[in-house]
Amino acid sequence: MITEIEAAQAGTITDAVRRVAASEGRDPGELSRSVAEGRVVIMKRGDVSLGIGDGLSTKVNANIGTSPACCNPEDEVEKARIAESLGAHTISDLSMGGDITLMRSRILAATALPLTTVPTYQAVAETGLEHLSDEDLFGNLRRQAEEGISSFVLHLVSGKLLDGVRRSPRIMGVVSKGGSMMAAHMVLRGCENPYLARFDELLDILHRHDIVLSLGNTMRSGCIHDARDRPQVMEMRENVALARRAHEAGVQVILEGVGGHVHPRRIPGYISDYKKKSGFPLFVAGPLPTDIAMGNDHIAGCVGAALASGAGADYLCYITPAEHMGLPTPAQVREGLAAFLIAAHIGDLIKYGRDDRDEALAIRRAALDWKGQAALALDHEKACIANPDGDPCTMCGSFCALRIMQEFCSGPDGRDTVERSR
Repeated sequence: MITEIEAAQAGTITDAVRRVAASEGRDPGELSRSVAEGRVVIMKRGDVSLGIGDGLSTKVNANIGTSPACCNPEDEVEKARIAESLGAHTISDLSMGGDITLMRSRILAATALPLTTVPTYQAVAETGLEHLSDEDLFGNLRRQAEEGISSFVLHLVSGKLLDGVRRSPRIMGVVSKGGSMMAAHMVLRGCENPYLARFDELLDILHRHDIVLSLGNTMRSGCIHDARDRPQVMEMRENVALARRAHEAGVQVILEGVGGHVHPRRIPGYISDYKKKSGFPLFVAGPLPTDIAMGNDHIAGCVGAALASGAGADYLCYITPAEHMGLPTPAQVREGLAAFLIAAHIGDLIKYGRDDRDEALAIRRAALDWKGQAALALDHEKACIANPDGDPCTMCGSFCALRIMQEFCSGPDGRDTVERSR
């Protein structure tokens, strides 16, 4: 298969690039050059093409999936449908309970969005850490690749990294589930990470299906007091080097970094450092800028994600109100996704400036056009308020500031407030 990178490097503008260019308002040739250089990836599923990276709008991923302690396939399919309908750009199936392959097939059947998985999860869930072999890992990887998965998250923690984190004075240690699984496998078998040891074989599987490699963020902080340390810096350097190898092999790649819990003062600087040291798209989980928002972590995460996106992050992974407590309900998926879509939009306002959609909504708000406002809101359903068009809301009634200005303070030339605001 000719991958998107190889086509772009050969000067071919693919249909996928044209679709992304049209949706993002970019020149196809310019976008293709960004793909060729690795600054943009094109995540595909069927006729759906999604661009992530330099100069593009910030994208948002929604995590769903069963766990060993809670397995309700109907709920997970409903969450996938909610995520797609509300505007998620990608879905990640992190299932570790029940029939994982069937769960994935049901999500694929219910949605059209690009789907990401962490193949290690299924391999560990089906064999257990104590019995996990390299062939279990790679066999699962190959099977999932055949199913049409768009992106794999893989944790390539090295033995050197593992030694470094053991000596770290962190409060929380390693909080990455996939990273901890690979670390345990390495300790139990006394071996190097098999994904690293067989990296060329891994790249061959990804290349064959043009699957995007997302290099996992094993060393992210688990609390805001665990400041950036040597293992984090080391992981960034190692992942950048691996990303370059993947790119040279024609495999599209995303870096995960600056995720987890990060003090708000540090977020912009950390993002800036990542972007300076790597031109690859940056995926950020969260980050959470405080540890005391349990029950409302989606709100705290929205603040951190807006800071991260504004500083240059290209791709966000949402957080729901259930973070740190359990699997989210379908309603909590909606809450978390709405918060992070807002964060992504705020980040784009910081990165790219004024937005026509905000201006269009403001004009409709000035005209007391309730339906027009709802149509432009990120969450159309929640924005549908039962107010008659042209009348104020129940907050101010007849003392609405907009109505007062229109009625008593319009200019001598007869132009109303709406026209002056334009």
